Amino acid sequence: MKKVGLGIGVVVLLVLVGLLVVDQLDTGTSARVGDCARISGAQQSPTYEALGCDQRTANVKIAKVLRRNEDRCPSGGSDYSTYTGDSTYCLMPNFREGACYGQDQETGIAQVDCATRDSVRVVKVLAGKTDRSACGDARAAVFPEPATTFCLVRGDQQP
Repeated sequence: MKKVGLGIGVVVLLVLVGLLVVDQLDTGTSARVGDCARISGAQQSPTYEALGCDQRTANVKIAKVLRRNEDRCPSGGSDYSTYTGDSTYCLMPNFREGACYGQDQETGIAQVDCATRDSVRVVKVLAGKTDRSACGDARAAVFPEPATTFCLVRGDQQP
C-alpha cells in the first residue's frame, strides 16, 4: 500500500511540475513588460514587430503580459490596447516627451510633425506616477500599470 501511495504522490508531483512548465511555455515569449514594438495593420490583421523603444516607429510599449487565466488589462486610467499573438499584451503608447503624435491608418498612432492637423504634443512624461494634477492645464493620459502619466496638448500649441 505504501508503494501505491508513493507512486500516486510522484505522479501528482510530476503532473503539477508539467502544468507549471506548460504554463511558463504558454506565456513565456521573448516580449516582456517594458519592451516596445510597432503594431501595423491596426484595422484588419495587426502584426507585431519588436523594436527598440528609442526607434521613431515603435508606437507601443508592453505594459503587461496577460497570463492564460487573466482576461483584462489593468483598469483605473486610460484604456490599454491589446495585441494577441503567442500571448496577449496590454499596450500603452510609446510616447516621448516633446514629440507629436497623430492618427495613422496603418498603425493606429504614429509620430508626426507637430503642425499635422489633430496631432497631440507630449509635454511631459511622468514615469512611476499616476498624477493627473501634475499636468496642470494639459490633458493627462494616466496608465496605472506601469504607473505612467502623459501630459498632452494640441500639437500646434507651444509648451
